[in-house]
Amino acid sequence: MKFKHVLTCLLLILGISLNAQDIHFSQFYLSPLNLNPAMTGVMNCNVRLVANYRNQWASVLKSNAYSTYSTSYDQKIAVGRYDYFGIGATFWGDVAGEANFATTTGKLSLSYAKRMGGGRKEAHYLVFGAEAGVSQRSLDFDKLRWGTQHDGNGGRNPDLPSLEPDLFNDQFLFADMSAGLLWFSVFDENNNLFVGGAYHHLSRANQSFYESNGLNEDLYSRFTIHAGGEFEVASKLGLVPGVIVMKQGPSFQVNSGTSLKFMLGGRSNTQSFQMGAWVRVSNKVDTGVLTDAVILSTRFDYNQFSLGFSYDLNVSALRPASSSNGAFEFALLYKFCGNERRGVYCPNF
Repeated sequence: MKFKHVLTCLLLILGISLNAQDIHFSQFYLSPLNLNPAMTGVMNCNVRLVANYRNQWASVLKSNAYSTYSTSYDQKIAVGRYDYFGIGATFWGDVAGEANFATTTGKLSLSYAKRMGGGRKEAHYLVFGAEAGVSQRSLDFDKLRWGTQHDGNGGRNPDLPSLEPDLFNDQFLFADMSAGLLWFSVFDENNNLFVGGAYHHLSRANQSFYESNGLNEDLYSRFTIHAGGEFEVASKLGLVPGVIVMKQGPSFQVNSGTSLKFMLGGRSNTQSFQMGAWVRVSNKVDTGVLTDAVILSTRFDYNQFSLGFSYDLNVSALRPASSSNGAFEFALLYKFCGNERRGVYCPNF
């Protein structure tokens, strides 16, 4: 059997793995509410709309490629002289493999940003955030391939009996909650840093499609630590480094890298172009650590509008089958800005 066919089978199986990792975006910095609920409302403007789309393994799975989309809305509300409330909502969906293993999630988030020090053009904030919502998992059992359907001649006969479908639910709902913290310091319009952490899946809901009592597949909690910033190194030129570390059950993943930021039309952040390179490192359970992908990214900011594009180059052992193709991503962000009389600046999320 060709290696590409073997990979296809493995990816289809992984598509229905109940303890698989959560969705992730290579451009995590352009998906703030999926990264950390404490990011809710942390922005320079008043309202933020974000849309993300990711397509992975299309070179191998064709129409059965993994697809992930997300949309979010959040806004900040002034409290007192310096502090802010943030409120937001996120909706995302993910479909994986031939059996259409799908997750659909809707969440509401809330945050509170407390100023810890600073002045009109310099600020240090601690942000607390939490989110809660409902998710649906579903699976098309008619498209699964069972060992009992092996015809003995190296093929598959779908007319042969499969496992008893009455023993399974093809979809179910579960509640989900997360909490997070964020610290950021802003020194001027072009220099800032931040660090945050989040704890996802506090309730560890049962993920089993099997109806039998006592058989649970609890969703692993996920721990996220992330950091980054922006640092002006020359006139109209900045560095935008970042890192995210995620640990979920036996799996972990690290994305790190940096982008060069070219400011257009002056030193203002409102018009700029970025080019970056990132690397994703993960673990193969029970085997060791591997470099999974090199990520090339671009971002264009024009006033309240941001557009991001990235492409993952597969550099793992799957490279012969994937031809080094991994995933592409689009991100679209728009902010509504009003008159802001306060002098506080936030990192440019």
